[in-house]
Amino acid sequence: MNRILFLCMGNICRSPAGHCVLQHLVDEAGLSDVFEIESAGTTGFHVGALPDARMQQVMRERGIPVIGHSRQLQAADLEYYDLILAMDQDNLEGARRLDPGGEYWHRIKLFCEYCTEHDVREVPDPYYGGDRGFDYVMDLIEDGCRNLLKALR
Repeated sequence: MNRILFLCMGNICRSPAGHCVLQHLVDEAGLSDVFEIESAGTTGFHVGALPDARMQQVMRERGIPVIGHSRQLQAADLEYYDLILAMDQDNLEGARRLDPGGEYWHRIKLFCEYCTEHDVREVPDPYYGGDRGFDYVMDLIEDGCRNLLKALR
């Protein structure tokens, strides 16, 4: 079983997009029985909420099923998940703060390490930007998720 957790601040834009895209790719590849995919936020501002309506719209336009509800990252997640993919440096550091001894730091990476079509280190937060920001985030997410699945197969 490959346990993957996507991580952003509020778990309503970037990390649920990663969760939904990778789950869609895994389902299409017939690999659902070997992957467990989830997302979380480093804050609890939106616990229980669906993904942001603008992100849902972009996902639906691209044929990606919208799944999941927001939840906050817990220290136990660091042990449970094999790979935690933070959307930016702030959230990577937020996850690491839950593990001050660094026992699980090798499992926490920046998502953009898997992007090959885009030369960026972080997925920007589209929440306060315009609609184009959500399309750009999805471009990054789809790029990284395709490569992530190739790397994990």
